[in-house]
Amino acid sequence: MIRISITSVLVDDQAKALAFYTEKLGFIKKTDEPAGEARWLTVVSAANPDGVELLLEPDGHPAAGPFKSALVADGIPFTQFAVDDVYAEVERLKGLGVEFTQDATDLGPVVTAVFDDTCGNLIQLAAMK
Repeated sequence: MIRISITSVLVDDQAKALAFYTEKLGFIKKTDEPAGEARWLTVVSAANPDGVELLLEPDGHPAAGPFKSALVADGIPFTQFAVDDVYAEVERLKGLGVEFTQDATDLGPVVTAVFDDTCGNLIQLAAMK
């Protein structure tokens, strides 16, 4: 059976990304190994430390910059994280200085919000009702 074990987000600075994803979002560092000029650097949810890992992958490939810029310019989130209460999470993250491009919005069956991860991506939070 195929399953997701690792997914990635392209980041412009791995150290800055690690600080944001752990200190602001509350993920915990899982793996940190040298990988050439970069690191194999993953974080996981504190609620599920043996679950899916998020690779903080360097965006050094020439296609990464234009891809990320186009998504941000169009307001399209690169990835999505589930939360129990979008409204509460938005308030918590705003209190930590996280900037939102879309406040918590009720879209019928789901509530979403979108924030800037400071590493070149928009990230969506979502909770099914």
